[in-house]
Amino acid sequence: MKKRPIATILIAAWLVLIAIFMLLARRFDLEIFFVLWLIGILVIVELIETRQVRPPWLQYVKYLIAAGIILFGAIVARKVLEILAR
Repeated sequence: MKKRPIATILIAAWLVLIAIFMLLARRFDLEIFFVLWLIGILVIVELIETRQVRPPWLQYVKYLIAAGIILFGAIVARKVLEILAR
């Protein structure tokens, strides 16, 4: 089996697992969901990436990760400002 379908299945399974646990806890927070998604995609891409050959689709995933890290920084900055405003 190729790596691209495996990565897609793993990311989808990770998101479903996160959603199930959040629903069971009766607390669905979009920021926590996003951070856990980002952690999952970073781990999956790191495990799937080969050093010798880089498929073209992996470059697009890295752009998605970069955008996620920027959004993560914005979330952290907003939380810090909330704490400082108290």
